Amino acid sequence: MTTTGADHATAVTGPWWWSRWRSAVLDGALALVSGLECGAEGIPFARDAGIPLAAGIVFGLLAGSVLVLRRKWPIAVVLVAIAVTPAQMGFLMGIVGLYTLAAAELPRRIIVALAGMSLVGTMIVTFVRVKQDMARGDLTLGDWFVPFAAVTTSLGLTAPPLLLGLYVGARRRLMESLRERADSLERELQLLAERAEERAEWARGEERTRIAREMHDVVAHRVSLMVVHAAALQAVARKDPEKAVKNAALVGDMGRQALTELREMLGVLRSGEGAQRRTASASASAAVSVPGSGAAAAAVSVAVSTAPGSVPLASVGVAAAAAASRVAEEEGPWLSELDVLIGQSAAAGMVVDLSVEGDVRSYAAEIEQTAFRVVQEALTNVHKHAAGAKTHVRLAHRVAEIAMQVENEPPPEPASAASAGLPSGGNGLVGMRERVLGLGGVFVSGPTDAGGFRVSVVIPAA
Repeated sequence: MTTTGADHATAVTGPWWWSRWRSAVLDGALALVSGLECGAEGIPFARDAGIPLAAGIVFGLLAGSVLVLRRKWPIAVVLVAIAVTPAQMGFLMGIVGLYTLAAAELPRRIIVALAGMSLVGTMIVTFVRVKQDMARGDLTLGDWFVPFAAVTTSLGLTAPPLLLGLYVGARRRLMESLRERADSLERELQLLAERAEERAEWARGEERTRIAREMHDVVAHRVSLMVVHAAALQAVARKDPEKAVKNAALVGDMGRQALTELREMLGVLRSGEGAQRRTASASASAAVSVPGSGAAAAAVSVAVSTAPGSVPLASVGVAAAAAASRVAEEEGPWLSELDVLIGQSAAAGMVVDLSVEGDVRSYAAEIEQTAFRVVQEALTNVHKHAAGAKTHVRLAHRVAEIAMQVENEPPPEPASAASAGLPSGGNGLVGMRERVLGLGGVFVSGPTDAGGFRVSVVIPAA
């Protein structure tokens, strides 16, 4: 992280108002040189003014030492330099003071005003000095030399430090602006990386939920029927051997179907992991080859693609998507297979009444699969909680939607479900609700007045 603004202000390591010891040493050295210069120039000033030499030297030392305050109060330094200009001292202080004033972050009108005062003061003093020298005969040039010397001297002592200070100040502000922009960009990239990691974690949770729902829908129904048939097989094994053989065959068929669907889903998960590894390898190669990709960008890609101790996001997404449409394009399940589904429940001893309203037509694979899974899970719940209860399955094909209702009557024997030994994880209704709401539908479930249970679903046909 770069250090700018307030962070830079708190990184002061020098004494007093200096940010660094090196700056303090430099200003101290300049003040010492300026004090010695002004002290030496105070000797002729004392002679011309008729004051003791010691007073002139002390005055010069004090005036020159003001340069140590140039970073704290540059305006005061320039004003002192202008004030001692008539005494022909403080040339170094004036030059350094003007440079510091121009480089400081001060209003331009103040810089122009003080620079103009310094220019005019130097011009007047030079004009008078050269005029006196020519009057004493020290200079034998023409009268044109007096204004020429005054103008060139004042410009030479004022313009170069002023222009250099303006350039250094502008460059310093530009570098500070670039540093702040880089710091802001790095913070934004870090924020994007954190948000991407949060979204990746949320997506991983969503995909885990989808996979769990698919596993539940695929396995729970068939296993529940297997348990019901096994209980019936145990009851009729001695009384009706032929029916026992038939039930045993049904149990075997359902077990094989459940294992086949489970293997398909596990195969999809493994293939998803392989695809994720290839995708991660390609992403890493691309990140290495792209010029200018920084650590923050790499953090974004790492946060999105991986998370320690969790299932890779890409493989989870592929697995869930494939599980959600495992046989939607090739084998279904389709609504036309409801007769087979109801027949399996009827073979387990359930009395199921199916009624279809409206013109039968095909829907999108995801809609038909959701409708089929809702009926399947509702029948599974009847096997678990109301074994032997008569169940009504109603399917209505409407213009813009498809409606379903699965309602069972009270079970003839309330303890039948417990005797079958069917466990309940409480995820069936949750999974159905998630499926339906994911398609923009309406899901309502609850007990009926007669003591049964009803599941009502409406799914948009679009």
